[in-house]
Amino acid sequence: MTDHRDMCVVFDIDDTLYLERDYVRSGFAAIGRLPGLGGFAEAAWQLFLDGVRGDTIDRALRVIGLDRDPALVLQLVRTYREHRPDIRLLPDALGWLEHHHAGTRLACVTDGPLSSQRAKAGALGLANWCPTIVMTAALGAEYGKPHVRAFQEVARVTSLPPERYVYVADNPRKDFDGPHHLGWATIRIRRQGGLHAESATPAFVDHEVTDLHDLDSFLGQKR
Repeated sequence: MTDHRDMCVVFDIDDTLYLERDYVRSGFAAIGRLPGLGGFAEAAWQLFLDGVRGDTIDRALRVIGLDRDPALVLQLVRTYREHRPDIRLLPDALGWLEHHHAGTRLACVTDGPLSSQRAKAGALGLANWCPTIVMTAALGAEYGKPHVRAFQEVARVTSLPPERYVYVADNPRKDFDGPHHLGWATIRIRRQGGLHAESATPAFVDHEVTDLHDLDSFLGQKR
C-alpha cells in the first residue's frame, strides 16, 4: 500500500472508473424488457454503435415499428435513468482503489442526471472506496461541470490546500476547467472505448494516462 494521506485523489465516474458504453447498453436492455418493446435493446445499441446520440430512443422505436409517443418516451427515459445498471469497475480501477484506499484520501465528482449517477455509484460500490461523492445535479442544474462548485464542496469536506488535490477524468470538454481554476492538478485518462477517447487533451492538463496504474508515478512527484 502506498501512503498519500496528505493528498486527495478525486475521480470522475463515467469512462474513468468504468466504461460508459456499458451503462448505455444496460439502460437499453432495461427498456427492452418492458412489455411490447421486444427488439428495442438491439435496435438502440446498433444505433449507438453507428454514432447516433440524443434521439436514440425515438429512432429505435421507429426501427421496431412504434410511433413516437411523448408519454412513452418519458417512461422509457425514466426507465433508462432509474434502472439498476449492470456495470463493473474496470480491472485497473478496482485494483488501484483496493491498493490505495486505506492510504489516500479519495473522492468522486460526477455529472449527469441525479438518478442515473446515484444508480451508477451504487452499482459500482463507490462508497466502499470514496467517502465523499459529490453529484453536481444534487447541487443544482446551474452547477454542472465545468462549474467549480462541486470541486469546492470536496475541498470543504476534505480541508486540504489546493496543491494537494488531483482530479482524474476523461472528458476534455467539461472535466478539467473547474479543478484547474482552483489550482488542482489534473490528469486526463484516455481509455480505449471511452466516448471521448478521440478528443484532444487540453494543453493545461498536467498528465495523461491510459489506465489508473499509471497514476502512481505522477502522485509520487506530488509528494
